[in-house]
Amino acid sequence: MNEQNLQERINALVEQEQALRGSNAEDHQGELKRVETELDQCWDLLRQRRAKQDAGEDPSEAEPRPVDEVEGYLQ
Repeated sequence: MNEQNLQERINALVEQEQALRGSNAEDHQGELKRVETELDQCWDLLRQRRAKQDAGEDPSEAEPRPVDEVEGYLQ
């Protein structure tokens, strides 16, 4: 996935997240959690790609990290 496709996916997930939050969240908890998790993974991948590019490396070598790793980051 290139950076443009990744940014488009992030934008779509943000729209989905906002729509789910605007609806009755109790009815959509599982879907909201899935969207939030995928969004975290996409942001992480985008950051990896940019870091590799800044370091003179090939950004296409960035790999999505497992959910438990991404969700375990301290903010």
